[in-house]
Amino acid sequence: MKVIQTEIPDVLLIEPQVFEDERGFFYESYNKRVWREKANFTEHFVQDNHSRSSKNVLRGLHYQIQPQGKLVRVVVGEVFDVAVDLRATSKYFGQWVGIHLKAKNKQQLWIPPGFAHGFLVLSEYAETLYKTTDYYAPEYERSILWCDPDLAIAWPIEGEPIISAKDRVGKRLKEAEVFT
Repeated sequence: MKVIQTEIPDVLLIEPQVFEDERGFFYESYNKRVWREKANFTEHFVQDNHSRSSKNVLRGLHYQIQPQGKLVRVVVGEVFDVAVDLRATSKYFGQWVGIHLKAKNKQQLWIPPGFAHGFLVLSEYAETLYKTTDYYAPEYERSILWCDPDLAIAWPIEGEPIISAKDRVGKRLKEAEVFT
């Protein structure tokens, strides 16, 4: 496993070691001991989520005010995955990282607690799997507006994305609850 720091050092791009031959491939998508050794990772995962979305669907930017970290990977297709730092005391507050996650390259993105998360589907459809460090709790769920001009996220889309009603009414960063 290779651990790559992004422009926001707490957000990590993970490249697993993949074993491929004429039969297919095998890799460990998560190994607690290896993560602890290579990334000094001490978080504990409690829930796995799986979503499928069509091309141009944009989900996010979601977070829980009771912080929840996510380990995200794409098992079918390709997405542009985004993490936004909502930690008010961070020097990266309000900055974002965008990574192309593809089933083909099997990379994963670690988004620590204190970040909003969203993704845009670039392929005809995509399936994402993600592990979380806390349970989904609707009472703590919050949303930042995907097109907040203060964030200026460079979503790689032509035209309008497909957005849920809930995501259309997300708050701008300057109005949102953040982490102190």
